[in-house]
Formats: sequence, C-alpha cells, structure tokens
Amino acid sequence: MGGPSRATPHTTSRAAVLDVIRAAGTISRAGLVAATGFTGATISTVVRALIDDGLVRETGRAESTGGKPRVLLQLDHGARYAVGVHLDPMGVTYALTDLTGAVVSRVTRADAGGDDPAAMVARTARQVDSLVEGAGVERDRVLGVGLVSATGGARPLPSMRHWAHFPVAEELERACGLPVVPGNDATAAALGEYWSGGVGETSVFAAVYMGTGIGAGILVDGIPYHGASGNAGEIGHVCLDVDGPPCWCGARGCVEALAGPAAVVRAARADTGLARAAELGAAGAGGADGGPTDGPGVGGRAGRYEAEEFAAVVRAARRGEPTARALLERSARYLAAAVRTLANVMDLDLLVLTGPGLAVAGSVYLPAIRSELEGAFFARASHPVEVRLSASAATAPAIGAATMVLQSRLVPLRPRVRLPEDLSESAAPAPR
Repeated sequence: MGGPSRATPHTTSRAAVLDVIRAAGTISRAGLVAATGFTGATISTVVRALIDDGLVRETGRAESTGGKPRVLLQLDHGARYAVGVHLDPMGVTYALTDLTGAVVSRVTRADAGGDDPAAMVARTARQVDSLVEGAGVERDRVLGVGLVSATGGARPLPSMRHWAHFPVAEELERACGLPVVPGNDATAAALGEYWSGGVGETSVFAAVYMGTGIGAGILVDGIPYHGASGNAGEIGHVCLDVDGPPCWCGARGCVEALAGPAAVVRAARADTGLARAAELGAAGAGGADGGPTDGPGVGGRAGRYEAEEFAAVVRAARRGEPTARALLERSARYLAAAVRTLANVMDLDLLVLTGPGLAVAGSVYLPAIRSELEGAFFARASHPVEVRLSASAATAPAIGAATMVLQSRLVPLRPRVRLPEDLSESAAPAPR
C-alpha cells in the first residue's frame, strides 16, 4: 500500500498522529487511519503510547451511525506548555501557551532594543519564571522557550544591531534552564496561526507582519519556508520605486522606506497641521530635526515612540483627519502591491495580516490588500486569495514562538518526500 499522506513531512508515526489529532481537535482511531494512511495496528500502538505519556486523552464517543460509537481522541491541553518571547525595539512580549497553542498567560514589557543584551537576557529569564509560576504551571511540564525577533540574518534592524553578534539564545537557555528555540518573528506569527487551527488545510499560506518593520512568514503544507539564511518573506524590501528614498538595507524604494510605520510617522510629522492634530510629540523616530533616521525605530525607546506615534496617526484618521487618512491609504496601497508580488510568486491560498502595526491599522490595510488581490492577482481566474486580519495580531509573534517549541519538540518535521506506491507498511517509520 502507499505511504501515509499527511504523515510524510514528519519524522515518526508518533509525530504524524499527534499532529493530525491537534489539527482535527477531536478524532477517532478510524479517522486517524483515514487521515494518515497507517494501519489500524500502528494507530492503536501509537495512540496507546500517547495516552500513556499524558499527551492524548479519550473524550467521549461520536454519534452512532449504526454500529458501536467510536471513541474520540483529543490532545490533553494541560499536558505540556511552552513559553514564547518576542524581542522587538518596541518592547518584549511573553506568552505561555498550552499544548494546543492556546494562550494561558501573556504580558508585554516596554523598552527592549536599547538595553544591554546581557541585562536584557537576565530580565527575560526572570520574566519567564514569573509567567510560569504565576500561571500555576509545573516547571517540568514546560517544554522550552521560543525566542523570536527581527535581529536575525545578515541585516538586523538598525535599532537592534548591538544584538547581532550576541549569543542571545544560548545565554537565555543558560539563564532560564530551559531549551530555547530561536526564530524569525514573521515566520513565528505564521506558524502560530497554523498551529492554532486558523489556517486549516491551506497548502500555501503567508502571514504579513507589520511591527517595527514589514515582513512575511510563509508555510507550505504546514512547513515553514525559511530560505537559505532564514530571511525568506522579506517583502518589506521589495522595491516599488527604483528612484525612491534610500532604505536602511542599502537599496532604494523599498516597501519599508515608502510605506512602513516609520515612513508614515515621518510624513505626518512633516505636516504641521497633522502633527498638531495627531498630537505627535517631539521625541520619536526622526532625528533632532525631524528628518529620517537610518532605519525603523533607532533605539528601543525610539521604536516605542514610533509605534505610539503611528497609532496616533491612525486615531487621527479615525476622527476624520483627511491628511492622516490619505497617508495611511497610500501606505496601504504600497503594501498591497508588495503583497500581490508575494501572492504571485508563491501562488497563495490564504493571507493573514498580523503584527502590532496591523492590529491598530488593519481597518485601512485589509480592504486595500483585498481589493488589490481581487483585481490584479495573476491566478485570480483559478482561485481567490482569502485575506483576513489575525485575531491576535498584537501578540502573534510571541504566541507563534511558543508554538515553535511545541512543533520542534512534539512534531519535528523533515522535507516532504514522495513515497513509492508499492512501499509496504513495514517499511514506514516505526512508532516510537
């Protein structure tokens, strides 16, 4: 018989079965056989082991269709936990999730990027301890800490350059005594959406993230696509104007330079009437003369002010200030053009808008992106791209960071392979 259909990205039948139960919510053993392609004997062995380990429990019976009602299975939500930490110039967000990725507790602390890295790691470890203890979770049930930021890759944000060569993951692991899984904030946000069940069976999915910068996380059949250096999805550096303003990455006319929160704030502060109407302060993302900086949110404090002033521009637009509305609509059109490029290259099924910037301004950006994809997406005659705003846009990277731990420890992945049609069940990965 053929190999397992949904199981092929996973390293073991145990991981495959666990992932199917997670995605289904509740499912019978017969349902697992149909979903994975494993034999009934393999499913029985794996499920028994998962129940013995406390990861899965039986939860009632399905409605009878004439025979004996089937016993339903689901994850034991409180069996394991994970902590997610999102490090950003605007602040640090912590989230504690259960085995399903549901948030048990979360907290945000201001002022991250301007801190000394060693001092920040010590404070982060204390906050992780506090989060776990405050939730009444036993320490041995915590699988680890996911740590995400925009500091990775060859070009970290200017505001986080002093973190570039600091071994933050290793130091945090030493400080808190838990395994640490590092990653990219936009990819983490996408993984969090998938793990929580909000993505379903979508084959190619992306989460567009707007925070201090702009990026995207991409999942193909539930597997994050990282690229050669972990920088896949950097749509903030798609060029929209070859003669446009310089970007901190070294190019010109990038989406971030034209449409990012820092660009919106600079344009708003340059308009005296709007700056007054939005009550923009003297301290912010701009230099001493209010001109452009070398990147978004230089320094942790500046990054926080920039986020606050972007939110102030959004509030002014909601009050009917026409210049504020025009600035945001222009930004949304630029971002929509970049998103269309991503959708065309990856042939997306679903797009979720997330991050603190889109949490406050999603009402402007969502319709602009939908309109762009409905009218100009290359494959629109074959299928639409569903676009929606994340239900947890402000804290999505931290939640996704926790799910990185859950996935790496419970459902490790390998590249998908096509199994020969005549592969026998005995040659399939044995359950652990």
